[in-house]
Amino acid sequence: MPLWTCETCGAQFPDSKRPPATCPICEDERQYVNWKGQAFFTGEALAERHRLVLRDDLGLTGLALEPSFAIGQRALLVPLVEGCVMWDCVPLATPAAIAHVRSLGGLKAIAISHPHYYGALADWSEAFGGVPVYLHEDDRQWVTRQHSSVVHWAGDHHRISDDVTLLRTGGHFAGATMLHHARGADGKGALLTGDIAQVTMDRRFVSFMYSYPNYMPLNAAAVRRIAAAVEPLAFDRIYGAWWGRNVASGAKAAFAASVARYIAAIA
Repeated sequence: MPLWTCETCGAQFPDSKRPPATCPICEDERQYVNWKGQAFFTGEALAERHRLVLRDDLGLTGLALEPSFAIGQRALLVPLVEGCVMWDCVPLATPAAIAHVRSLGGLKAIAISHPHYYGALADWSEAFGGVPVYLHEDDRQWVTRQHSSVVHWAGDHHRISDDVTLLRTGGHFAGATMLHHARGADGKGALLTGDIAQVTMDRRFVSFMYSYPNYMPLNAAAVRRIAAAVEPLAFDRIYGAWWGRNVASGAKAAFAASVARYIAAIA
């Protein structure tokens, strides 16, 4: 029986003869159901329509589907001595992409910022021997395909290695997470934010939303909590959720300025 992938958000669902009746992630107020109605693809159908591309994005290898699918995010590979951490996930895992990741040292772990990017997390984990997939326990209810590799971590910090730490900031989701790579950006530190802090089009600031497609802003208290969680970290670069949506340098000052600008705008 096939696995099913939601066309609108890219979440993968368990194998069954028929697709799910609904996608709870899309029915949540932060997302939306496709205007033509809920639709799901099998993995085979998805692979026929799309391919996975891997290319450099400001010093990190990124993966994304072309043509763009679902939310259109790209995953990033954070290199460690013993393998890579895949940050966020994509809805497809192809043999060619898996082989390329193996050539880069394989995967040590997968960590995902929030439920909109869960994608084919189980497929990627299985391809590398069941590596752990770190999801914050506050978002446990949103996992659409349960898998033994999922680790629901608790609290505000979880260390994956000496230089990679997960940081629960909240905001977009209760368990919304960022990844801090202490040795990133040539040793100056990098912060991988997904769209928990979305890099703006001018790539000089970040911004914050409770729902992007439904234009629901995040409240000031939530933004201040995010700022407080990030403030102790050293970082010079921010990687956002899509190709090229990065703050290349001076990112910590840009983050602080963004918080002040945002709160002033909604006051």
